[in-house]
Amino acid sequence: MDSAWRMPVAIAAGVVLVDQLTKHWAVTTLGDGQTIQVFWTLQFNLAYNNGMAFSQGRGLGPLIAIVATGVIVWLLISLRTESSRMSAIGMGLLIGGAAGNLIDRLFRGDAWLRGGVVDFIDFQWFPIFNVADIAVNVGAGLLILSSVLASRRTDPKSKSTSPTPEPDST
Repeated sequence: MDSAWRMPVAIAAGVVLVDQLTKHWAVTTLGDGQTIQVFWTLQFNLAYNNGMAFSQGRGLGPLIAIVATGVIVWLLISLRTESSRMSAIGMGLLIGGAAGNLIDRLFRGDAWLRGGVVDFIDFQWFPIFNVADIAVNVGAGLLILSSVLASRRTDPKSKSTSPTPEPDST
């Protein structure tokens, strides 16, 4: 395995592992309708999302799974050109989060690609989400930040183009 792939793939594998373990915990602990109050408005409350972000696009699970698979493959291919540590971490988080939710779509339903994504982190004033969702959002944020920082480093406008004044010899 190319060294550029090691860190992002290890991060992605870690995200998938933690995501699937926490989802297994949520299904076994909260599957009977139990809700666990954690702190303030945070509670653990089991829900299944057959759509995409914020439960939009219900019934589009197979299409979402196909698109997610394409995104994962594209991100894995583009790892070859990633140079910054921040973008590599972002890619790993994004790949792991997408894969974690894709696993749910593949295996947590009555038919292939018809599964619902397990969500359980509930603030009661924000849509319910999971560890994979956190990884996707943090990963996307790191990729955006990395891109902005890289463009500032290579932006010719940020460098002075005026000649340096000669010292006064009088």
